[in-house]
Order: sequence, then C-alpha cells, then structure tokens
Amino acid sequence: MVSPGGPRPARPAVRWLVGALFAAVVAGLFAGPSAPPAKGEGKGRLKVTAVSSRPGVVSGDDALVRVDVPPYVTPGDVRVELNGREVTARFRPYGDGGDLLGLVRKVRRGANTLTASAPDARGGRLALTGHPATGPVFSGPHQRPFVCDTAAFRTVTGERLGRPLDKDCSVRTRVDHLYRTTGGEFVPLPRGDARPGDLATTTTSTGEKVPYIVRVETGTRNRGVYETAVLHDPRSGAPDPRRRGPGWNGRLVYGFGGGCAEGWYVQGRRTDGVMKDDLLRKGYAVASSSLNVFGNNCDDLLAAETVSMVKERFVETYGPPAFTIGSGCSGGSYQTHQIADNYPGLLDGILSGCSFPDVGFGTVGTVSDALLLDRYFGKRAPKRLRFSREQQRAVAGFGEWRSIARLAGEGRRIDPTAFCPARLPRAQRYARKGNPDGTRCDVFSHAVNVYGRDPATGTVRRPLDNTGVQYGLRALNKGTIDVDRFLDLNARVGGFDADARHTARRTAADPEATRRAYRTGRMLNGGGGLADVPVIDYREYTDDAPRGDLHMRFHSFSTRARLDKANGTHANQVMLVRERGRGFSLARLVTGMDRWLTGIKGDESGDPPIEKIVRHRPEKLTDACWTRGEKPRKIAEPQIAGVGTTACNTLYPVWPSPRMVAGAGVANDVVVCRKRPVNRADYAVEFTDRQFDRLRRVFRDGVCDWSRPGAGQRGLAGTWQSFGPR
Repeated sequence: MVSPGGPRPARPAVRWLVGALFAAVVAGLFAGPSAPPAKGEGKGRLKVTAVSSRPGVVSGDDALVRVDVPPYVTPGDVRVELNGREVTARFRPYGDGGDLLGLVRKVRRGANTLTASAPDARGGRLALTGHPATGPVFSGPHQRPFVCDTAAFRTVTGERLGRPLDKDCSVRTRVDHLYRTTGGEFVPLPRGDARPGDLATTTTSTGEKVPYIVRVETGTRNRGVYETAVLHDPRSGAPDPRRRGPGWNGRLVYGFGGGCAEGWYVQGRRTDGVMKDDLLRKGYAVASSSLNVFGNNCDDLLAAETVSMVKERFVETYGPPAFTIGSGCSGGSYQTHQIADNYPGLLDGILSGCSFPDVGFGTVGTVSDALLLDRYFGKRAPKRLRFSREQQRAVAGFGEWRSIARLAGEGRRIDPTAFCPARLPRAQRYARKGNPDGTRCDVFSHAVNVYGRDPATGTVRRPLDNTGVQYGLRALNKGTIDVDRFLDLNARVGGFDADARHTARRTAADPEATRRAYRTGRMLNGGGGLADVPVIDYREYTDDAPRGDLHMRFHSFSTRARLDKANGTHANQVMLVRERGRGFSLARLVTGMDRWLTGIKGDESGDPPIEKIVRHRPEKLTDACWTRGEKPRKIAEPQIAGVGTTACNTLYPVWPSPRMVAGAGVANDVVVCRKRPVNRADYAVEFTDRQFDRLRRVFRDGVCDWSRPGAGQRGLAGTWQSFGPR
C-alpha cells in the first residue's frame, strides 16, 4: 500500500541503522589508539622533516627536526637515529598530536642520514647536509682578506664583544636581559629574583600581558655578528623550541640595514638593531646580522646565506615562527627583494623602503651613467656646446640637477680604489702600479663567486655596458637640446676600463657575466619566490632633495615592471609614498603585513598563492600617497609612473633615469641592448646630411633597440642556487 506522500521507509531497516551507528560511537568512545593496518594493507609512514633550515643547508652541528607520527603509533615506540647513532632521547612531544620535535646534535659536515622507525609504521628518512657555523653554505668561498670587528662591536648593554676566537671572527654566544622602564628606557635587568620597581608591562598583539623583559642573544654566524631579541621572562627558564613563551607572538621581523659603498672585506660593527620598542612591546621577535647591513656587506648572495644561518639559530632556540617579515630601506631593500626571490622561504612578506630592485643593476647602471654625464658636462663638452643646468637635468632625467653630481659620487662603487674600508690596511689594497695583486674594493669584485674572473686579465667579469645607448634622446626629440649637442655628448661620453678609468670607447659587458647576472638572480627577476610574497613598497620622497639624492622614485616602478614581466601581475605589491616623516609609520606597516600574512596562512584552499595574496590583503592596504604639509591626507589611487598625470605623481613626480631618457623601459632590466642601424625616421628632429653621417660614425655598431630583450637576457635558472669556486 502506497501513502499519498510517496513510499515510506522500511522501519526495521531504520532501527538497524541507528543501532549500528550507536554501537560504533560507543565503541569509539572506549577504544584505545587506532589499530595498525592489517597485514598486507600497507603501513603508514613516519615523516621526518627539517624545521630549522632546509635539509641541504644545515649549519653548525645541530638541526631541529620534526617527526610526524601516524595516529595509531605510540610516540614512545618511535626510535630516531642519526648516522646509525640513536638520538631518540632528544625528541619530545610537539603540538596537539603525537608528533615529535627534537634538536639533534653532532651533525657532521657533509652528508648525514637521520631515520625514524616504529614497529607498526614504515620508517622515515631524511638526508641532511652539514656546514660549519662559520660558513660558507651556498655563497661560495669566503672572501679574503676579512677584518674582524668584534673588539669594536658594542652589545645592547654597551659592552664590547672582545677579541675574536679565531680567524673567522667568532665569539662566544652571550645572553643579556634588558627591561623597559616605566620611563621608556631599556636598561640591564638586575641579577636575582628581585624585580625593579620601574619595570614596565606590555600587552602583545595576541593579548598576553607580560613583564617587559627582553632576552637578547648575541653571537656569530657566517663570520657576521648576529643579534636576536624576544620578550622572555628569565623566571620561566631557558627558551624551548617545543613551547612558545607567552611574550613572543610567533612572528619574526628580520631587519636589513642600508649602504653599499665600503661594504666589503669587513665583519661590521653593528647590525640593523634589535631593540625596537614599537615591535618588541607587541611581542614581535627581532633579528639582524652585521652582514645584513649593506654598509658592511654589499653582496645580496652573502646576505641571503647569513639570513638562512641566523634564522636557523633562532628557530633552534625559540621554535619556528608562523612567518618572517623582512624589513629594510635602501641597501636593506636590495636584500628584501633578492632574498625573497632567490631563496624563497626565508622571508614570507617584505617591507621595502626607499627601494631599489637590486644592487648590481637597479643602482650601478644609473650611478655609472651619472658619473659619465657629470664628467662630460664638467670637462669634456666644448665651450660652444656647453649644456645649461636645465639641459643637463633633461639629459639625466632626474628631477633635481644636483642629483647628477650626487649620483656620480656613488658611481665610484665600480672603482677598485675609491671605497676601500678604512680598516683594510693600505698595504693590502689594490694599486695599478704599486700593488696590482692587491684587494680590489668595488661592487663587482665583491661578487666574484658569481661572475668569475676573466682568464686573460684575472679581474672579475663585469656585467656593465653602455654600448648603443643614445644619451639625451628624449631631450633631443623634445627640443631641449639641439642635434649638435646630442651628437657631441654621445661621441665623447665614453666608458670605463676595468679600473673605472674613463675611456673614449663605450663600456662593453662580459657576455658570461651578463648571462650569470640573469640566470642567478643578481638582476632581480621577480618570478622566483617573490611572485608569491606580499610586498609593501614604501618611500619618503627625495627626488626633489635640494642637494640631490640616490633614492629616486622610479626604482619602485622598476620592481613593479619586473613583477609584471615575470608573472603577468603586480597584485602582490602595494606602493606607498609620502613626504618625509608624515603619513605612516613602520610599526603600522608591520601590523598591516602581519594581518595580510595571517590571512594567507589561514587559507587552506587549494588556490594559487597569488589568489590568496589578493584575497587577504587588508582592505585599507592599497596603493596610496599622502598630501604634503602639517596635516597629510591619504590619497588612495593606483600609483602610476609619470609626471603630473595623477594626483600622486603630481605631488610626487616619477622622474626618469639617463637610460630611460635614452629610450629604455622603466623595468631597467637590460644589461646589453640589442642593436639596430640608425634611421632618420626614429627622430622627431631633422638631421643635416653632415650630422647624420656623424651619427652613423658615433654609432657604427648600431643604436639600442629597446623593443627587444637584451643580448643574453634570459630567465632565472632556479632558486636556492649554490656557488663554488670561480
């Protein structure tokens, strides 16, 4: 019989199903651990992973390792061995499950094998490669000579580190505790249990109220002095990587310092600084190394290696951070960009201030052009063809005429004698006549592990070139300079020899150095790890500084253009610009990046990283500028290169570089341009036959064809590259 509403379920079947479910639930409530798979069904595997670093770049003699244990395996039944030696006692439960975490010691240099086994699981295996705590790991042979600075390095307490223990500038690791007074100062915490009456408290970003006491560790890694700082009460005992203390909010901010000139052959007497109240009081851990200050070390490869080693030490002490934020201005921005792109995983989000895309090309090409132009304008131009200040500025492209001379001074970075550190003995320095085998103090020699040496001369190969560049082309086409000035400038501007001496001939790049620049990421590609990293590019505008300035706004757009080229989007980059000292604070940017990364980390969808980045960018974190004056107002609008086409580039014009005036794109990513014959139709002005004949003689090998990729321009060969002897 069928009811009007359709067939009824069979009641006996319903009772049976409910009873079976109830029995299953009861059995589950009183059951022990899950039974192992039946014989023949296959066992689960113990998964072994390196936590403190990638397994191939372990430094020192230890590594923090995690063993993921299947749910039916008793953690106490797990046995762990390193190179056949049992190290099970080093492991303890970690997290909410039955997983294990342990700091394994006596990792030997070279190949190591760590295994985990249990009766009811398939074993896990991990290959580790050990390296000395003094380095190197992947940057190639150590630079020599190298001046130790430990005797001059002042700790956070004002004491000096003292003489080094070895030729690699090592010191004994020390720990200091400082507290924040209610009057707003950091002072050493007295020994003993008694607490100072003026000890402040602070509430972290995760809501923990703790005494404002900072544990600072100072030591050496990779021949650099490192510092780490974390809110930590010594009453709670030593830090434990398996258990996060209440003071640390789980975030690490790694600081990168600026500079470049003289940044070679020295250990350095300071880091970027770790006693940063605006970060520490919120619970952020702060880390830095003297080799992450480009005034000490202007080599992004060595900087990346140092981050890897210092972060490894931090994780072994405190445990893995939820994410790491890299923060740096000027020389610090080089590092944030190139480390994020070439060594993904070290930095999860970056704050790049007063930024450049990279050190070797974003800056060196522009400053060496300025050096040539400054020399021509001051010494080489005939009296009848002298350029006015406005004509000089138009040829250089800069917003301020004085920037030509200012950048020309920085152009001596390619000179092997101009920027030797004062601490490097004169007897060791290169001199063309007196000491031809001496130490060369220039940016290319500092990168010898990448570029290698010219077998004929022994000097470092240089990816530096200005062949075919038509200086002042835009100024010519706009009528700011005439044809005769344009021709004379390009006929006499010349180039540099290996010692940065002026030559009548243009500078020609070494083809192998050019190839390596692209393949190794010395020329920032943007399509490596940086494609999946949120970027806040912030800038205090200095293009109009009365005395000129190096930190020009077009560099931010160079990075953006490279992201677009590599990835088809720059959606992971937010660009901000303001007048000096007004509009936003670094602490607020860290908070914004924290929210951004927290959202991304919590997104368990299988969507591509760029979609997660776009989805979780905080609503108020958008491209913007701030009006000038005492009460700056935010103008949220897409930032666009140019002068006077938007509200923001009217307030803060984006002036071009000499190469851009010569026709190059804002990406600034061509080392050697491809050439084409000169053509009258390419110019907005008329040439007489005599003038055009001279143009062809000046550019007998052709002029730059900026519509094509550069000669030797190619993609990144991969990330986490290692470098051996060159």
